[in-house]
Amino acid sequence: MSKQNSPENSEAPTRGLGRRDLLKLTGAGVAALGAGSLFNASDAKAQGGSNAWDKVFPRSEKVDHQKVTFKNRYGITLVADLYQPRIRADRKLAALAVSGPFGAVKEQSSGLYAQTMAERGFVTLAFDPSYTGESGGEPRNVASPDINTEDFSAAVDFLGLHPSVDRERIGIIGICGFGGMALSAVAVDKRVKAVAASTMYDMTRVMSRGYNDSVTLEQRTKALEQMSRQRWSDAEKGTPAYQPPFNELKGGEAQFLVDYHDYYRTPRGYHARAVNSGNSWTQTTPLSFMNMPLLTYIAEIAPRPVLLIHGEKAHSRYFSETAYAAAAEPKELLIIPGANHTDLYDRMDVIPFDKLQSFFDRHLSA
Repeated sequence: MSKQNSPENSEAPTRGLGRRDLLKLTGAGVAALGAGSLFNASDAKAQGGSNAWDKVFPRSEKVDHQKVTFKNRYGITLVADLYQPRIRADRKLAALAVSGPFGAVKEQSSGLYAQTMAERGFVTLAFDPSYTGESGGEPRNVASPDINTEDFSAAVDFLGLHPSVDRERIGIIGICGFGGMALSAVAVDKRVKAVAASTMYDMTRVMSRGYNDSVTLEQRTKALEQMSRQRWSDAEKGTPAYQPPFNELKGGEAQFLVDYHDYYRTPRGYHARAVNSGNSWTQTTPLSFMNMPLLTYIAEIAPRPVLLIHGEKAHSRYFSETAYAAAAEPKELLIIPGANHTDLYDRMDVIPFDKLQSFFDRHLSA
């Protein structure tokens, strides 16, 4: 990535650190994924679900949709959209749990993937991760590599108990930052038979090392010092401080930041509950990502198959390439010609749904 396109060149001031420093030290994952705040996100609450259609994509007439809830292993109630093929034989079907991107909600990209795969014959479940969207957990808008990995396994719990699902034929799709969570979940959860990660970020890597692993020990230490002291401030006030509005465009931003804005902050992908659509993560969210590598055990997914999908022109492509190198066979890396990172969020002519269908048809066969 050339210097003029690197995230650390933005100079807008933030609390304690310059924006350049915050992006490079702790916010490389948070800020570059568009987690901005136009209001104090501590005021945001989990909202009760309804079956009203409030997605950023059109509703399919080929699919039945139902809002559902279930609890993860930590007792947090997750809210999800269950999609089933409207025409289905009297037999149990293969199923897919879907989530992501990092800072998004189920009404955005994950719901689009889930609905489309349901059109193709799968029972699918797009869920809001803990502490975000309509799911439970306090405080609001905080992330955890452990809890968010667990969220995928909780979705597998739900699917495995559903009467329409063959519990021996469950797969996972993770998008963007939840691609890394998906790979982590499948490494530990042996019930899952196949996993696909689309436009994948390794959030622990980008938060702890910055883009292209450019963060120095001195910079990492400075970031941890600031976040550690922020804990005292949060504890004293009884409520967490939130990140500044990274996803506002002021001119001169790297193209990938413009791409995030063009998805999350325009009618194309805006959703009021999404962290990335004008809300924010807590300032201390990166702490738990700084020393907990998600993909340490990626090779243990084998002999179950891994499919990694990434855009040729995506700034994040190296995450999938590194994950592919570390994974054991069977594995596949599919590079989409000409595509950038966010093209794989919602561009129906870019997302390789035929490939996803054939991959899961093959590996979740009866």
